[in-house]
Amino acid sequence: MSKYLKFKTPAMKEAEVLASDYKLNNHGLDHLYQVYWNLPDPALYEEIVFRNEGRIAHEGPILVNTGRHTARAAADKYVVREQSTEDKVWWGVYNRPFGSEKFNALQSRMQAYCQDEELFVQDCYAGADPQYRLNVRIITEKAWHSLFARNMFITIDDQDALKRFVPDFTVIALDGFRVDPKIDGTRSNTAIILNFDQRVGIICNSLYGGEIKKSVFTVLNFLLTFDDVLPMHCSANVGDGGDVALFFGLSGTGKTTLSADPKRRLIGDDEHGWSAEGVFNFEGGCYAKVIRLSAEHEPQIYATTKRFRTILENVVFDPVSRRIDLDDDILTENTRASYPIEFIPNGVAEGYVHTHPKNIIFLTCDASGVMPPIALLNPEQAQYHFISGYTSKIAGTEIGLGIEPEITFSACFGAPFMVRHPFEYAQMLKERMLKHKAKCWLVNTGWVGGRFGVGKRISIGHTRNLLDAALTGKLDNVEYRKDRLFGFEVPLTCPDVPEDVLEPASSWGDKKEYWKKYDALVARFIENFKLFEEGCSREVIESGPKRV
Repeated sequence: MSKYLKFKTPAMKEAEVLASDYKLNNHGLDHLYQVYWNLPDPALYEEIVFRNEGRIAHEGPILVNTGRHTARAAADKYVVREQSTEDKVWWGVYNRPFGSEKFNALQSRMQAYCQDEELFVQDCYAGADPQYRLNVRIITEKAWHSLFARNMFITIDDQDALKRFVPDFTVIALDGFRVDPKIDGTRSNTAIILNFDQRVGIICNSLYGGEIKKSVFTVLNFLLTFDDVLPMHCSANVGDGGDVALFFGLSGTGKTTLSADPKRRLIGDDEHGWSAEGVFNFEGGCYAKVIRLSAEHEPQIYATTKRFRTILENVVFDPVSRRIDLDDDILTENTRASYPIEFIPNGVAEGYVHTHPKNIIFLTCDASGVMPPIALLNPEQAQYHFISGYTSKIAGTEIGLGIEPEITFSACFGAPFMVRHPFEYAQMLKERMLKHKAKCWLVNTGWVGGRFGVGKRISIGHTRNLLDAALTGKLDNVEYRKDRLFGFEVPLTCPDVPEDVLEPASSWGDKKEYWKKYDALVARFIENFKLFEEGCSREVIESGPKRV
């Protein structure tokens, strides 16, 4: 709302009822026109519509448009370089250093920008396990961002608890506040800056909801390692016997889809911690890609697109009937749905389990079409592939990606969110694998029969059958072959999966071309891993692939 037009909004009378005693002046935010504290979902719906931030679609979801930012601005993320981060942060392309003095100057301008404005606050938790949860405060200009925070994090229903709430970390999302590259030394007018000393993060000039979610994830990826918790960019589910499965992978590789298994209970779809007690979800909701989502293949996620409280980002709809079209990608390939995790009917209500993973799945989307659909890794190979994080970025998940998938290596299957050196996370993973006797599988959800544009993407039915066999022990007693280049073990048979699917070379017409492409991929692996060799053990380095 404009600071010059004073309207009474639907929730103005109730704006302060759920306020914390720890007010916004503790964040340097003074002389505000109005602060809306911890508004519940219906009140936020009214504010969103009143402010023309979104539209209500058929059957109840709220539709929003994020403007030019339809994905994360990965190249615009910074970490303030100061005493507590100097020797602990993995400085580089994903953790660009930002000076303390520049941050303080920018923060002063941001505080001035907020004067006489209206802001929304949500006080909530990140981390379902009470022993490790973080008190997070999300301050936003937009009402729909406040609803997004309620969907994605763990809300507090107790009025007394809200009154006593003091944040451990605060994220301030101001889509109307632009940084200045000439003054601030940023790459563009957009910036996501985390300051671990002051325990505050600022998101400037972006409406994309994922920036809020990923900023909190990045914070946990740093802080929890000092509590002996392995933070992970993965989805997780659990079987009836308490056996946990972890699914690592970048956006578009199938984490959300494959972990939403009706035969297993969902712990969470994207971000988790592995502690000495077990596995816990960082979030209270899910943030799923919904482009070309179908009721046939992903019934549980599809059902969430027709519910009150779901936020649909950049989904096309008919303004007359208000019916959505999930197949239309005219705005972006990266259409998203944000919804509470309880919308998935077989979820773990508590958000954590005090049992440990028995299976770890690395999901890779191989756009070159040469990787086997499933392979078993030993602990050192698991470290190597975890540090490598090979996959293909799918169109729309980051700014600047085109239609064709882009082969990439993303350390820990989430390099933009990893604050410490990847080997530190990999070592924590190996220790837990050995202690709890977990198996590690590399699963290819990419192309078969040729690269992108020539072959076709592997059937989701085959992938589900392969995963089911791995999780239920059906692959324990089958014969394996040793892969010629990577050295991992590939099963020769799997129930309900044709044998030729397990041998990718068989679907290529030209076998020489297959081995040429496979060798070229290995060369990419070897070149990429040179970035991490220093500090890695000799066993991990030698567990990598060998060229033809």
